[in-house]
Amino acid sequence: MNDNKNNGVGGLGSKDDLNSLLDEMDALLRRNPIGGVYDDLFKDRLPIIDDGPAAKGGQDVQFDDGFNDCSHEPPEDSAPRKSLDELMEELNSLVGLKKVKEDVKSLTNVVKVMKMRKERGLPEVDMSLHLVFTGNPGTGKTTVARLLSGIYREIGVLSKGHLVEVDRSRLVAKYVGQTAPQVMEVVQEAMGGVLFIDEAYALVSRRGENDFGYEAVDTLIKAMEDHRDDLIVIVAGYPDKMEEFLDSNPGLQSRFNKYINFDDYSPSELLDIFKSMCEKNGYKPTEKALEKVGQMLEQLHETRSDSFANARTVRNLFEKLLTVQADRLALEETVSDEDLAAILEEDIEKIDLNDLMR
Repeated sequence: MNDNKNNGVGGLGSKDDLNSLLDEMDALLRRNPIGGVYDDLFKDRLPIIDDGPAAKGGQDVQFDDGFNDCSHEPPEDSAPRKSLDELMEELNSLVGLKKVKEDVKSLTNVVKVMKMRKERGLPEVDMSLHLVFTGNPGTGKTTVARLLSGIYREIGVLSKGHLVEVDRSRLVAKYVGQTAPQVMEVVQEAMGGVLFIDEAYALVSRRGENDFGYEAVDTLIKAMEDHRDDLIVIVAGYPDKMEEFLDSNPGLQSRFNKYINFDDYSPSELLDIFKSMCEKNGYKPTEKALEKVGQMLEQLHETRSDSFANARTVRNLFEKLLTVQADRLALEETVSDEDLAAILEEDIEKIDLNDLMR
């Protein structure tokens, strides 16, 4: 019996021999002896974290505590940079929007004069350049915001002049602790430009226990104050709902005191938009077809609701006509270049008004 014990497991001579073999294996694998691992686990540090700047080749080891701002850079715009004159010309070439154009021009003039006063050492007037755009869908709010961001860049208000467009889904998270970092990620993306929040009233439209819209607003207000020198925020939506949004937080009222209202387009302006779409894309509607389109747009305008989509409705009409035209041309044996460009009266007659009202 004693001989068997002394032989040990697998023919090893003794318990000491087994321990020696384990130590050799540990040495080969460049590990601490097994006993040392247990010692480290129950001391002040774990063996996987080295103390001091010698860790990882002498570099300081830093850990993200979760409170650092995200530093996402906006994608670089490869389009050629436009001058102030080009941007203003593009603004003035938009269909309609007479009052909007006047407001943007006046706002630009005020900013230019304030900047001039600052450069000459005259007293500065503390002005908020954040804006409220009110109006129904499809009235050009996003287009004007994009132009305005470039205009602000050209007169030295913004460093980059890009536009970041978001809605509630980009700002409000579903779980506790995620909304503020999500808002700051968007803010960092918009730094140097304009943050455009469409349907901003949706941020405070829900009051459930697990809704974090109000937290998003609080975070946004602080970010606007912290980055007031190189960030402009434009909130947009229906007029009545935007009033409710601004009333939801005193901080919003003090920062958003400039309003630009976008009226619905008139029937003639809607027709001009349709003509512009045709011309831009190489289509030539006949006179009879244009007459039919004009009648259709007038009817849509007269029966419009608060959700009337203005230029978007015209876009929908234009795209439906392309489908109707394609179905017609598919039946032809030969198709000329003129046929590919032509939109006929019969094409218009196949459009269902109810589809455009949805």
